[in-house]
Amino acid sequence: MSKYIENVNTYLTQMKIKQTFISLKTGIDKNKLSRILTGTQNITDLDMEKIANALGQKTEYFLSDDFFIPDYNNFLGREIVCYAGEPTREQEAFAEKLIDLIENVDEVLSAKNRFMDAMMG
Repeated sequence: MSKYIENVNTYLTQMKIKQTFISLKTGIDKNKLSRILTGTQNITDLDMEKIANALGQKTEYFLSDDFFIPDYNNFLGREIVCYAGEPTREQEAFAEKLIDLIENVDEVLSAKNRFMDAMMG
């Protein structure tokens, strides 16, 4: 098994990232990805690049002799990564409406306060 594959597998285990996530993020078929990560299928340069990018790293990171994985506990509570596939047109429209609402929450809340002040005063 290549150093790249060993380091990727170590990274996935340490960071608790599932192969399904990598498959969805890279577009590599999950069966092919499994064969790559077990060393039964040769990995191409393009697949190496896709996997590294999906993990937020450069290919060279996983080829390094000085491979270092950041402490997983340092990431707890700071960010969540989730990939649920490509959204439908309806989901995109709904998300845009939610973003508009969130961006205008302050305006909506201050309007309520102005209304309440006018009613009381």
